[in-house]
Amino acid sequence: MSYCIFVQQLQQHEAPWHKHYHDNEYGFPITDDNALFERLVLEINQAGLSWTTILKKADNFRKAYHQFHIPTVAAYGAEDRDRLLQDAGIIRNRLKVDAAIHNAGVIMGLQQSQGSFAHWLNSHHPQSREAWTKLFKKTFRFTGGEIVNEFLMSSGYLPGAHTPDCPAYKRVVKAKPRWHTHPA
Repeated sequence: MSYCIFVQQLQQHEAPWHKHYHDNEYGFPITDDNALFERLVLEINQAGLSWTTILKKADNFRKAYHQFHIPTVAAYGAEDRDRLLQDAGIIRNRLKVDAAIHNAGVIMGLQQSQGSFAHWLNSHHPQSREAWTKLFKKTFRFTGGEIVNEFLMSSGYLPGAHTPDCPAYKRVVKAKPRWHTHPA
């Protein structure tokens, strides 16, 4: 089922969280490295949970992870790790917290070698979901197939975020840079 149909079928109490995300963020291209890092961390934290839970906690994640400022998160030590594991406003899973810190360091390395995380992504685009998953598993922690798929679809690198009859579809297609070769 597409996310467009899912949002239409949500119960009233969940719809506002998803509607804003669907209409304004999902599938739209992201070029800012900190925003890409945020999306990756949120997708990692969604594993095993509902996206509603993550959307409701997104502001808490931003506060806990210093607005996803990559150098700050990459420099986190034991005290920060413990602080995150004690923070009831986010997902307190050691593997996910460790992955966020580790992945921030990896992204810093990509920034040094490629100019930015976005440039690194662009340099590998387009490719299949399977190729992306293999690349992410080799490069990052806690990035299985579904996490990679959702990260790339939600940030505009893989098709399928919206169906052609979805009101957001044309806006997403219009927002995509020329190097994107597929529709929303």
